[in-house]
Amino acid sequence: MKTKVSKGLIIGVLIAAAPVSAQKKADDSIRPYEVHIADEKLSDLKQRISATKWPDQELVKDETQGVQLATMKALADYWANQYDWRKMEAKLNALPQFVTTIDGVDIHFIHVRSKHKNALPVIITHGWPGSIIEQMKIIGPLTDPTKYGGKAEDAFDVVIPSLPGHGFSGKPTELGWNPVHVAKVWIKLMDRLGYKKYVAQGGDWGNAVSENMAVIAPAGLLGIHTNMAATVPAEISKALAEGKMPNGLSADEQNAYKQLDFFYKKGLGYASEMSLRPQTLYGIDDSPIGLAAWMLDHDDRSQKLIARVFEGKQEGLTRDDILDNITLYWLTNTGISSARFYWEASQNATGGFFDPRGLKIPVAVSAFPDEIYAVPKSWAERAYPKLIYYNALDKGGHFAAWEQPKAFTEELRAAFKPLRSGLNVK
Repeated sequence: MKTKVSKGLIIGVLIAAAPVSAQKKADDSIRPYEVHIADEKLSDLKQRISATKWPDQELVKDETQGVQLATMKALADYWANQYDWRKMEAKLNALPQFVTTIDGVDIHFIHVRSKHKNALPVIITHGWPGSIIEQMKIIGPLTDPTKYGGKAEDAFDVVIPSLPGHGFSGKPTELGWNPVHVAKVWIKLMDRLGYKKYVAQGGDWGNAVSENMAVIAPAGLLGIHTNMAATVPAEISKALAEGKMPNGLSADEQNAYKQLDFFYKKGLGYASEMSLRPQTLYGIDDSPIGLAAWMLDHDDRSQKLIARVFEGKQEGLTRDDILDNITLYWLTNTGISSARFYWEASQNATGGFFDPRGLKIPVAVSAFPDEIYAVPKSWAERAYPKLIYYNALDKGGHFAAWEQPKAFTEELRAAFKPLRSGLNVK
Protein backbone atom coordinates (compact mmCIF):
# COMPACT_ATOMS: atom_id res chain seq x y z
CA MET A 1 0.00 0.00 0.00
CA LYS A 2 1.40 3.40 -0.99
CA THR A 3 0.16 6.51 0.75
CA LYS A 4 0.32 10.03 -0.59
CA VAL A 5 1.78 12.60 1.71
CA SER A 6 0.96 16.27 1.66
CA LYS A 7 3.72 18.67 0.63
CA GLY A 8 3.44 20.41 3.99
CA LEU A 9 4.07 17.20 5.90
CA ILE A 10 7.12 16.31 3.82
CA ILE A 11 8.58 19.79 4.32
CA GLY A 12 7.98 19.56 8.03
CA VAL A 13 9.84 16.28 8.25
CA LEU A 14 12.70 17.53 6.11
CA ILE A 15 13.17 20.57 8.28
CA ALA A 16 12.94 18.70 11.53
CA ALA A 17 14.58 15.43 10.46
CA ALA A 18 13.33 14.25 13.83
CA PRO A 19 10.22 12.85 15.51
CA VAL A 20 6.81 14.14 14.52
CA SER A 21 6.31 17.89 14.84
CA ALA A 22 5.68 19.16 18.35
CA GLN A 23 2.86 21.28 17.00
CA LYS A 24 -0.28 19.53 18.23
CA LYS A 25 -3.56 19.30 16.36
CA ALA A 26 -6.86 19.57 18.15
CA ASP A 27 -8.64 17.01 15.97
CA ASP A 28 -8.47 13.24 15.90
CA SER A 29 -7.48 12.99 12.24
CA ILE A 30 -5.18 10.25 10.98
CA ARG A 31 -2.51 11.73 8.73
CA PRO A 32 -0.22 9.82 6.35
CA TYR A 33 3.49 9.98 7.15
CA GLU A 34 6.76 9.37 5.34
CA VAL A 35 10.34 9.48 6.55
CA HIS A 36 12.78 11.87 4.87
CA ILE A 37 16.06 12.46 6.67
CA ALA A 38 18.15 15.36 5.38
CA ASP A 39 21.54 14.52 3.84
CA GLU A 40 23.18 16.89 6.31
CA LYS A 41 21.99 14.75 9.22
CA LEU A 42 23.54 11.63 7.73
CA SER A 43 26.82 13.42 6.95
CA ASP A 44 26.96 14.74 10.51
CA LEU A 45 26.44 11.22 11.85
CA LYS A 46 29.37 9.80 9.88
CA GLN A 47 31.60 12.69 10.92
CA ARG A 48 30.77 12.17 14.58
CA ILE A 49 31.49 8.44 14.33
CA SER A 50 34.85 9.11 12.70
CA ALA A 51 35.72 11.69 15.38
CA THR A 52 34.99 9.33 18.30
CA LYS A 53 37.31 9.72 21.27
CA TRP A 54 37.92 6.13 22.29
CA PRO A 55 38.51 4.88 25.84
CA ASP A 56 41.25 2.47 26.85
CA GLN A 57 40.59 -1.21 26.27
CA GLU A 58 38.84 -3.18 29.00
CA LEU A 59 41.08 -4.99 31.47
CA VAL A 60 39.33 -8.36 31.20
CA LYS A 61 38.94 -10.85 28.36
CA ASP A 62 35.15 -10.98 28.44
CA GLU A 63 32.17 -8.58 28.69
CA THR A 64 32.14 -8.30 32.49
CA GLN A 65 33.34 -4.67 32.31
CA GLY A 66 30.84 -3.82 29.56
CA VAL A 67 30.70 -3.78 25.77
CA GLN A 68 34.17 -4.59 24.52
CA LEU A 69 36.27 -2.06 22.63
CA ALA A 70 36.78 -4.42 19.69
CA THR A 71 33.02 -4.76 19.22
CA MET A 72 32.50 -1.01 19.23
CA LYS A 73 35.38 -0.34 16.83
CA ALA A 74 34.06 -2.94 14.39
CA LEU A 75 30.59 -1.42 14.67
CA ALA A 76 31.95 2.09 14.14
CA ASP A 77 33.95 1.09 11.07
CA TYR A 78 30.93 -0.50 9.42
CA TRP A 79 28.61 2.32 10.47
CA ALA A 80 30.84 5.07 9.08
CA ASN A 81 32.03 3.34 5.91
CA GLN A 82 29.46 0.80 4.69
CA TYR A 83 26.08 1.27 6.36
CA ASP A 84 23.34 2.96 4.28
CA TRP A 85 20.34 4.40 6.17
CA ARG A 86 18.50 5.09 2.90
CA LYS A 87 17.79 1.36 2.51
CA MET A 88 15.86 1.33 5.78
CA GLU A 89 14.17 4.60 4.94
CA ALA A 90 12.91 3.05 1.69
CA LYS A 91 11.60 -0.01 3.57
CA LEU A 92 9.75 2.22 6.02
CA ASN A 93 8.25 4.33 3.25
CA ALA A 94 7.08 1.21 1.40
CA LEU A 95 4.76 0.62 4.36
CA PRO A 96 1.63 2.64 5.18
CA GLN A 97 2.62 4.93 8.05
CA PHE A 98 0.42 7.40 9.86
CA VAL A 99 0.30 9.92 12.68
CA THR A 100 -2.59 10.80 14.95
CA THR A 101 -2.70 13.00 18.03
CA ILE A 102 -3.92 11.43 21.27
CA ASP A 103 -3.78 13.19 24.65
CA GLY A 104 -1.71 15.98 23.11
CA VAL A 105 1.08 13.77 21.73
CA ASP A 106 1.54 12.73 18.11
CA ILE A 107 1.53 8.95 17.81
CA HIS A 108 3.32 7.46 14.81
CA PHE A 109 2.30 3.99 13.68
CA ILE A 110 2.50 1.50 10.86
CA HIS A 111 -0.90 0.12 9.84
CA VAL A 112 -1.16 -2.71 7.31
CA ARG A 113 -4.56 -4.22 6.56
CA SER A 114 -4.74 -7.77 5.26
CA LYS A 115 -6.39 -8.58 1.96
CA HIS A 116 -7.99 -11.61 3.63
CA LYS A 117 -11.49 -11.52 5.03
CA ASN A 118 -11.93 -11.55 8.81
CA ALA A 119 -8.29 -10.77 9.53
CA LEU A 120 -7.71 -10.40 13.27
CA PRO A 121 -6.49 -6.91 14.25
CA VAL A 122 -3.40 -6.91 16.47
CA ILE A 123 -1.56 -3.99 18.02
CA ILE A 124 2.11 -4.86 18.58
CA THR A 125 4.27 -2.78 20.93
CA HIS A 126 8.06 -2.62 20.94
CA GLY A 127 10.29 -2.04 23.95
CA TRP A 128 13.67 -0.46 24.73
CA PRO A 129 16.18 -0.46 23.12
CA GLY A 130 13.88 -1.56 20.34
CA SER A 131 11.61 0.28 17.93
CA ILE A 132 9.10 -0.38 15.17
CA ILE A 133 12.05 -1.83 13.22
CA GLU A 134 11.87 -4.88 15.55
CA GLN A 135 8.54 -5.94 14.06
CA MET A 136 9.01 -5.13 10.38
CA LYS A 137 9.99 -8.69 9.41
CA ILE A 138 6.71 -10.13 10.69
CA ILE A 139 4.37 -7.70 8.93
CA GLY A 140 4.26 -9.61 5.64
CA PRO A 141 3.77 -13.08 7.17
CA LEU A 142 1.05 -11.83 9.50
CA THR A 143 -0.93 -9.82 6.96
CA ASP A 144 -0.39 -12.09 3.94
CA PRO A 145 -0.09 -15.60 5.42
CA THR A 146 -0.76 -17.49 2.18
CA LYS A 147 2.45 -16.02 0.77
CA TYR A 148 4.45 -17.21 3.79
CA GLY A 149 3.32 -20.77 4.41
CA GLY A 150 0.15 -20.00 6.34
CA LYS A 151 -3.55 -20.10 5.65
CA ALA A 152 -5.98 -17.29 4.88
CA GLU A 153 -7.62 -17.80 8.25
CA ASP A 154 -4.26 -16.95 9.90
CA ALA A 155 -4.43 -13.36 8.66
CA PHE A 156 -3.97 -10.29 10.84
CA ASP A 157 -4.42 -6.58 10.39
CA VAL A 158 -1.25 -5.17 11.96
CA VAL A 159 -0.86 -1.93 13.91
CA ILE A 160 2.65 -1.10 15.16
CA PRO A 161 2.94 2.21 17.03
CA SER A 162 6.10 3.97 18.16
CA LEU A 163 6.05 4.51 21.92
CA PRO A 164 5.84 8.20 22.89
CA GLY A 165 9.36 9.61 23.11
CA HIS A 166 10.60 6.90 20.75
CA GLY A 167 11.13 6.88 17.00
CA PHE A 168 8.84 9.13 15.00
CA SER A 169 6.24 9.62 17.72
CA GLY A 170 6.12 12.91 19.57
CA LYS A 171 7.94 13.56 22.82
CA PRO A 172 5.67 14.20 25.80
CA THR A 173 6.07 17.65 27.33
CA GLU A 174 4.10 16.78 30.46
CA LEU A 175 4.62 14.14 33.13
CA GLY A 176 2.62 10.96 33.46
CA TRP A 177 3.43 9.10 30.25
CA ASN A 178 3.97 5.70 31.83
CA PRO A 179 2.88 2.21 30.62
CA VAL A 180 -0.62 2.65 32.07
CA HIS A 181 -1.11 5.92 30.18
CA VAL A 182 0.22 4.41 26.96
CA ALA A 183 -2.13 1.43 27.38
CA LYS A 184 -5.07 3.85 27.50
CA VAL A 185 -3.75 5.65 24.41
CA TRP A 186 -3.43 2.37 22.50
CA ILE A 187 -7.06 1.54 23.35
CA LYS A 188 -8.06 4.95 21.95
CA LEU A 189 -5.93 4.31 18.86
CA MET A 190 -7.60 0.99 18.07
CA ASP A 191 -11.00 2.57 18.57
CA ARG A 192 -10.04 5.46 16.31
CA LEU A 193 -9.01 2.96 13.63
CA GLY A 194 -12.49 1.44 13.83
CA TYR A 195 -11.58 -1.91 15.38
CA LYS A 196 -14.30 -3.30 17.62
CA LYS A 197 -12.47 -6.55 18.42
CA TYR A 198 -8.70 -6.96 18.52
CA VAL A 199 -5.74 -8.49 20.35
CA ALA A 200 -2.48 -7.03 21.67
CA GLN A 201 1.11 -8.28 21.68
CA GLY A 202 4.34 -7.11 23.26
CA GLY A 203 7.65 -7.86 24.92
CA ASP A 204 9.77 -5.68 27.22
CA TRP A 205 7.87 -2.38 27.64
CA GLY A 206 5.50 -3.77 25.02
CA ASN A 207 4.51 -6.42 27.53
CA ALA A 208 3.96 -3.83 30.26
CA VAL A 209 1.73 -1.83 27.91
CA SER A 210 -0.16 -4.90 26.68
CA GLU A 211 -0.65 -6.25 30.20
CA ASN A 212 -1.96 -2.87 31.35
CA MET A 213 -4.38 -2.92 28.44
CA ALA A 214 -5.50 -6.31 29.76
CA VAL A 215 -5.88 -4.88 33.28
CA ILE A 216 -8.15 -2.17 31.89
CA ALA A 217 -9.86 -4.89 29.83
CA PRO A 218 -11.80 -2.81 27.29
CA ALA A 219 -14.66 -4.65 25.66
CA GLY A 220 -12.84 -4.90 22.36
CA LEU A 221 -9.66 -6.55 23.69
CA LEU A 222 -10.01 -10.31 23.19
CA GLY A 223 -6.66 -11.27 24.70
CA ILE A 224 -2.93 -10.63 24.65
CA HIS A 225 0.27 -12.45 23.73
CA THR A 226 3.59 -11.84 25.44
CA ASN A 227 7.16 -12.93 24.78
CA MET A 228 8.43 -11.39 28.04
CA ALA A 229 5.76 -12.25 30.56
CA ALA A 230 5.37 -10.86 34.10
CA THR A 231 4.95 -14.07 36.09
CA VAL A 232 7.52 -14.15 38.91
CA PRO A 233 5.82 -15.49 42.07
CA ALA A 234 6.10 -13.44 45.25
CA GLU A 235 8.13 -16.11 47.04
CA ILE A 236 10.64 -16.16 44.17
CA SER A 237 11.01 -12.37 44.27
CA LYS A 238 11.64 -12.60 48.00
CA ALA A 239 14.22 -15.35 47.52
CA LEU A 240 15.99 -13.32 44.85
CA ALA A 241 16.19 -10.37 47.23
CA GLU A 242 17.60 -12.62 49.96
CA GLY A 243 20.00 -14.35 47.59
CA LYS A 244 18.98 -17.96 48.27
CA MET A 245 17.28 -20.23 45.76
CA PRO A 246 14.28 -22.05 47.29
CA ASN A 247 14.25 -25.82 47.48
CA GLY A 248 11.89 -27.88 45.36
CA LEU A 249 12.05 -25.87 42.13
CA SER A 250 11.69 -27.72 38.84
CA ALA A 251 14.49 -27.59 36.27
CA ASP A 252 12.70 -24.82 34.33
CA GLU A 253 12.08 -22.86 37.51
CA GLN A 254 15.71 -23.21 38.57
CA ASN A 255 16.83 -21.95 35.16
CA ALA A 256 14.50 -18.94 35.39
CA TYR A 257 15.70 -18.20 38.94
CA LYS A 258 19.35 -18.25 37.84
CA GLN A 259 18.61 -16.00 34.85
CA LEU A 260 16.80 -13.49 37.05
CA ASP A 261 19.51 -13.63 39.70
CA PHE A 262 22.14 -12.79 37.08
CA PHE A 263 20.03 -9.99 35.65
CA TYR A 264 19.30 -8.34 38.99
CA LYS A 265 22.93 -8.58 40.13
CA LYS A 266 24.78 -7.77 36.91
CA GLY A 267 22.36 -6.65 34.21
CA LEU A 268 20.30 -3.81 35.64
CA GLY A 269 22.78 -0.94 35.34
CA TYR A 270 21.12 0.69 32.33
CA ALA A 271 17.62 0.38 33.84
CA SER A 272 18.73 1.78 37.19
CA GLU A 273 20.24 4.88 35.62
CA MET A 274 17.28 5.53 33.34
CA SER A 275 14.80 4.95 36.16
CA LEU A 276 16.63 7.30 38.50
CA ARG A 277 18.47 9.95 36.43
CA PRO A 278 17.63 9.78 32.70
CA GLN A 279 18.46 13.43 32.06
CA THR A 280 22.08 12.77 33.10
CA LEU A 281 22.66 10.67 29.97
CA TYR A 282 23.67 13.62 27.77
CA GLY A 283 26.36 11.53 26.10
CA ILE A 284 23.86 9.26 24.34
CA ASP A 285 22.26 12.23 22.59
CA ASP A 286 25.65 13.77 21.71
CA SER A 287 27.76 10.78 20.67
CA PRO A 288 26.54 8.09 18.27
CA ILE A 289 29.06 5.62 19.68
CA GLY A 290 27.95 6.48 23.20
CA LEU A 291 24.36 5.80 22.17
CA ALA A 292 25.26 2.55 20.42
CA ALA A 293 27.23 1.16 23.37
CA TRP A 294 24.42 2.09 25.78
CA MET A 295 21.85 0.32 23.61
CA LEU A 296 23.99 -2.77 23.05
CA ASP A 297 24.48 -3.34 26.78
CA HIS A 298 20.81 -4.13 27.41
CA ASP A 299 21.02 -7.80 28.27
CA ASP A 300 23.88 -10.27 28.31
CA ARG A 301 22.69 -12.69 25.65
CA SER A 302 21.67 -10.01 23.13
CA GLN A 303 24.95 -8.18 23.65
CA LYS A 304 26.95 -11.35 23.02
CA LEU A 305 24.89 -12.12 19.91
CA ILE A 306 25.55 -8.62 18.56
CA ALA A 307 29.27 -8.96 19.32
CA ARG A 308 29.32 -12.18 17.29
CA VAL A 309 27.59 -10.41 14.40
CA PHE A 310 30.32 -7.77 14.27
CA GLU A 311 32.92 -10.54 14.37
CA GLY A 312 31.43 -11.68 11.07
CA LYS A 313 29.39 -14.63 12.34
CA GLN A 314 25.90 -15.47 11.05
CA GLU A 315 23.08 -14.85 13.50
CA GLY A 316 19.39 -14.02 13.43
CA LEU A 317 20.34 -10.34 13.18
CA THR A 318 22.67 -8.70 10.67
CA ARG A 319 24.95 -5.69 11.07
CA ASP A 320 22.42 -3.64 9.10
CA ASP A 321 19.58 -4.80 11.35
CA ILE A 322 21.44 -3.63 14.43
CA LEU A 323 22.49 -0.31 12.94
CA ASP A 324 19.02 0.38 11.48
CA ASN A 325 17.67 0.45 15.02
CA ILE A 326 20.51 2.47 16.54
CA THR A 327 20.44 4.95 13.65
CA LEU A 328 16.71 5.46 14.12
CA TYR A 329 17.33 6.48 17.74
CA TRP A 330 20.18 8.78 16.66
CA LEU A 331 18.33 10.53 13.84
CA THR A 332 15.23 11.09 15.96
CA ASN A 333 17.28 12.26 18.97
CA THR A 334 15.36 9.94 21.25
CA GLY A 335 18.10 8.59 23.51
CA ILE A 336 17.08 10.59 26.56
CA SER A 337 13.38 10.95 25.70
CA SER A 338 13.06 7.16 25.50
CA ALA A 339 15.04 6.78 28.75
CA ARG A 340 12.45 8.93 30.54
CA PHE A 341 9.93 6.13 30.05
CA TYR A 342 11.84 4.18 32.72
CA TRP A 343 11.67 7.17 35.07
CA GLU A 344 7.95 7.60 34.44
CA ALA A 345 7.30 3.91 35.08
CA SER A 346 9.18 4.07 38.38
CA GLN A 347 7.32 7.06 39.84
CA ASN A 348 4.16 5.32 40.97
CA ALA A 349 5.15 1.68 40.62
CA THR A 350 3.32 -0.65 42.99
CA GLY A 351 5.36 -3.74 42.17
CA GLY A 352 8.30 -5.11 40.24
CA PHE A 353 8.51 -5.26 36.45
CA PHE A 354 8.00 -9.04 36.44
CA ASP A 355 5.33 -9.18 39.17
CA PRO A 356 1.97 -10.66 38.06
CA ARG A 357 -0.74 -8.06 37.47
CA GLY A 358 -3.81 -10.21 38.07
CA LEU A 359 -4.99 -10.37 34.47
CA LYS A 360 -8.45 -11.79 33.97
CA ILE A 361 -8.63 -11.97 30.17
CA PRO A 362 -7.05 -14.62 27.91
CA VAL A 363 -3.25 -14.58 27.77
CA ALA A 364 -0.81 -16.47 25.51
CA VAL A 365 2.89 -16.89 26.34
CA SER A 366 5.90 -17.71 24.19
CA ALA A 367 9.04 -18.40 26.24
CA PHE A 368 12.27 -17.81 24.33
CA PRO A 369 15.37 -19.35 25.98
CA ASP A 370 17.67 -16.33 25.73
CA GLU A 371 15.18 -13.78 27.05
CA ILE A 372 16.08 -12.07 30.34
CA TYR A 373 14.29 -15.04 31.85
CA ALA A 374 12.57 -17.96 30.15
CA VAL A 375 9.12 -18.15 31.73
CA PRO A 376 8.33 -21.60 33.19
CA LYS A 377 4.88 -22.91 32.33
CA SER A 378 4.12 -23.37 36.04
CA TRP A 379 4.64 -19.65 36.68
CA ALA A 380 2.58 -18.68 33.62
CA GLU A 381 -0.31 -20.84 34.82
CA ARG A 382 -0.24 -19.16 38.24
CA ALA A 383 0.01 -15.62 36.84
CA TYR A 384 -2.62 -15.99 34.11
CA PRO A 385 -5.83 -17.81 35.15
CA LYS A 386 -6.97 -17.73 31.52
CA LEU A 387 -3.75 -18.98 29.93
CA ILE A 388 -4.83 -20.12 26.48
CA TYR A 389 -1.41 -20.95 25.03
CA TYR A 390 2.12 -21.63 26.23
CA ASN A 391 5.17 -22.72 24.27
CA ALA A 392 8.85 -22.90 25.21
CA LEU A 393 10.99 -22.42 22.11
CA ASP A 394 14.52 -23.71 21.56
CA LYS A 395 16.00 -20.56 19.99
CA GLY A 396 15.56 -16.81 20.30
CA GLY A 397 16.12 -14.00 22.75
CA HIS A 398 14.97 -10.56 23.78
CA PHE A 399 14.33 -9.32 20.22
CA ALA A 400 12.37 -12.40 19.24
CA ALA A 401 10.27 -10.98 16.38
CA TRP A 402 13.36 -9.38 14.88
CA GLU A 403 15.76 -12.28 15.42
CA GLN A 404 13.41 -15.22 14.79
CA PRO A 405 10.56 -13.80 12.65
CA LYS A 406 9.39 -17.16 11.26
CA ALA A 407 9.05 -18.75 14.68
CA PHE A 408 7.52 -15.61 16.11
CA THR A 409 4.92 -15.46 13.34
CA GLU A 410 4.00 -19.09 13.94
CA GLU A 411 3.66 -18.36 17.65
CA LEU A 412 1.17 -15.54 17.06
CA ARG A 413 -0.86 -17.63 14.64
CA ALA A 414 -1.12 -20.48 17.15
CA ALA A 415 -1.53 -18.28 20.22
CA PHE A 416 -4.49 -16.30 18.94
CA LYS A 417 -6.24 -19.11 17.07
CA PRO A 418 -8.56 -19.91 20.02
CA LEU A 419 -9.83 -16.31 19.99
CA ARG A 420 -10.86 -16.28 16.33
CA SER A 421 -13.54 -18.98 16.41
CA GLY A 422 -17.01 -17.68 15.72
CA LEU A 423 -16.04 -14.02 16.06
CA ASN A 424 -16.64 -11.22 13.62
CA VAL A 425 -13.46 -9.44 14.61
CA LYS A 426 -13.79 -6.31 12.51
